[in-house]
Amino acid sequence: MDKIPEKVFVISGKRKSGKDYVAALMCNRIGKHLCSSIQLSGPLKKQYAEDHNLNFEKLMDSSEYKEKFRIDMIKWGEDKRTEDHGFFCRLATSKADLKKIWIITDARRKTDVDYFKENYNDRTLTVRVCAKESIRKSRGFTFTLGVDDAESECGLDEGIHWDYLIHNNGDQDLLDKDIDHLVTIVQEKLCDVT
Repeated sequence: MDKIPEKVFVISGKRKSGKDYVAALMCNRIGKHLCSSIQLSGPLKKQYAEDHNLNFEKLMDSSEYKEKFRIDMIKWGEDKRTEDHGFFCRLATSKADLKKIWIITDARRKTDVDYFKENYNDRTLTVRVCAKESIRKSRGFTFTLGVDDAESECGLDEGIHWDYLIHNNGDQDLLDKDIDHLVTIVQEKLCDVT
C-alpha cells in the first residue's frame, strides 16, 4: 500500500442502477484534481482479455461484445478471487496517479468491501446506489440467468451495512442532494488535513 487516500468511497449497485453516473457526478463536484475514479472491473477485464486474446476496450463498454463473455469472465474472476480475495482491489489501486479521494465505482463482493475497510478503515465509506427495476429496464437492463443471479450481482444484496444509500430513480433533485451530502463529507475531511 504505497498511497494512502484521505477518503475512499466504495460504491455498489445492481447493473444499470447508475453506479458510474453517480461516481462521475461525485468526481466532478469534488474536483477531478482531487478525485480518482477506480474500477475494480478494469484490471479484471484487462487480464481476462490478455489471457483470452480479446479486445479489452470492447470489454470495458456496455456493448453486446462484453455480454458474450460475461459469464465466463465472472467464473474466471471468481477463480482468481478464490486464490487471493484482494487481488483485483490491489491491482486497481496500484496506479501511480491516484489522488486524495478514491471512488471505487463497482464493488461487487463482500471481499471487495472488506478489503477497503481492512486497509483504509475509518477512511472508507460504503455507498449503495439503488434504482427500481423498472428504471433499470428503461436504461437497458434485461435479466440474464447466470449473471444477475450470480454473486457478482447479488453478493452485496444482504449482510452489508451501507453508510449511505443513493436512490437513482430519475429524480435529479434528490440525487443531487444525496451527492452534495457526500461531497460535503469530502470537503470537511480535506479541511481537517490542510
